Amino acid sequence: MNNMLEINGLQKTFNKGTINQKLAIENLSLTFKEGDFVTVIGGNGAGKSTLLNLIAGVYPADAGQVILDGKDISKMPEHKRACLLGRVFQDPMMGTAAGMGIEENLAMAYRRGKGRGLKWGISSRERAKYREKLQALDLGLEGRLSTKVGLLSGGQRQALTLLMATLQKPRLLLLDEHTAALDPRTAAKVLELSDHIIAKHGLTAMMVTHNMRDAIEHGNRLIMMHEGNIALDIAGEAKKKLTVEELIARFSQASGQEFANDRALLS
Repeated sequence: MNNMLEINGLQKTFNKGTINQKLAIENLSLTFKEGDFVTVIGGNGAGKSTLLNLIAGVYPADAGQVILDGKDISKMPEHKRACLLGRVFQDPMMGTAAGMGIEENLAMAYRRGKGRGLKWGISSRERAKYREKLQALDLGLEGRLSTKVGLLSGGQRQALTLLMATLQKPRLLLLDEHTAALDPRTAAKVLELSDHIIAKHGLTAMMVTHNMRDAIEHGNRLIMMHEGNIALDIAGEAKKKLTVEELIARFSQASGQEFANDRALLS
């Protein structure tokens, strides 16, 4: 199995040279195999979202490389990486255009990275494809193609964003606490959809979460971060047997510190 993602010696410090200087990622190296679904957890300020944003190109790394599919994308701007990556954000409002209809949002995602000469008109074949994809979400959206996305609930919107992010089968899917703003029942539904879409398309995915139980129950590999680096990396059978209590104990052993994050423990 090939390495889909290679991260070599990644380094990021914010507010360098000021009183607010913060080392966010310290000499971090990591590889994902093709088809890996990696969950990433850690306390506040551990570097989870910073790592995801460095991969996505939201800001540049101070040092190190991000290699996707054998190609160094470290200097590639965010908008160009967007053609290779699918992203779902914590805020359900961020991944869609609220003033546009459901089918227009899907068409926008479908045309991402394609030439601008394409006509905007949505063919009946394309519309049938969107209906079929929406039907699989089981949220009743397939009959509401012209409904403005701003009128949807947070869960419906997040499910639509997930569909849009995977419509073109990205090389890497990045899920940034994408259920944190949802109520528990809706969050469980969106996670179930995430599992289904990732498995169906054989996607390589990284899910940042604050919820230990979700990190354990989803994906084939779990990474726990601490102070900008990887404290634990658990995969396969060891991950399947993992409990929250064992994860906390192993973290304390690896880092020499107690895991103190109420949000992760109480979720």
